[in-house]
Amino acid sequence: MALYDDYDGIYLSEEDYLKTELSSEVKREYIDGRVYAMAGASYNHNCIAVNIVRKFGNHLEGSPCATFMADMKVRLGKNYVYPDVLVDCGKMAGDDYFSTTPVIIVEVLSKSTRKSDTTTKLIRYINLPSLQEYVLIEPEFVSVQVLRRSKQWLPEYYFLGDSVTFESIGCTLSVEEIYDRVNNADVNEFIQEKRLLE
Repeated sequence: MALYDDYDGIYLSEEDYLKTELSSEVKREYIDGRVYAMAGASYNHNCIAVNIVRKFGNHLEGSPCATFMADMKVRLGKNYVYPDVLVDCGKMAGDDYFSTTPVIIVEVLSKSTRKSDTTTKLIRYINLPSLQEYVLIEPEFVSVQVLRRSKQWLPEYYFLGDSVTFESIGCTLSVEEIYDRVNNADVNEFIQEKRLLE
């Protein structure tokens, strides 16, 4: 199986991207007419994303809001990206393969995505009328950054010992819950300190 398909890195029409994405061996984002293959994610990255999806999903059970992880695209005009986690509370209008009305988007940062997640995608995400919160989470140390429409998109930071209220879906999680099973120096030190106090 090829790591990247024949379309990676080339210009493609929006229509051709959407057609070929369904049969692509790897997920590809579509930005400014160009296709970009996505790399795999680390252990810590996956732990954080799964923790968020599980907690959001459980909290939203029985509501009209649906939680998606990694395989659901978000359409940004003529661009298509795959956030790590998103919640959409509207009817998935027009297509089963992408969201146009997310209320919250979560990106777990990595070396390969940090620049776009904190610049290009940030600008495009916060211009989505439906979006209320954009969350950026560091996997190799503990830092949860939340940008909220209600706070003019000014960043607020949360660390171990803090709790974060995701206002768009009325869900409060401790930073410890977000980093459950994550293996980094901050988490390991926090766990050791807790054990000493028991």
